[in-house]
Amino acid sequence: MMQPHGLMEIHLHGRDHDVKLVVESQKTVRQVLVEAGVLPSTVLVSFEGTILPHATVLTQSVKLLVTTVSSGG
Repeated sequence: MMQPHGLMEIHLHGRDHDVKLVVESQKTVRQVLVEAGVLPSTVLVSFEGTILPHATVLTQSVKLLVTTVSSGG
């Protein structure tokens, strides 16, 4: 799907998440997670098997795998 200039579609998917957002380009992974209502400290985000730092700037429409991490004692 083509988006108007300056916008991109981000699809966040995984066991606990399935969200599509249309956002302005040049957003970081962290910003997109927050806009989607996902707490960044609770997930890892990857693209084609590579984990992306939350500071990664997204410049085009993309489908990202969101993996919930858990910890405890």
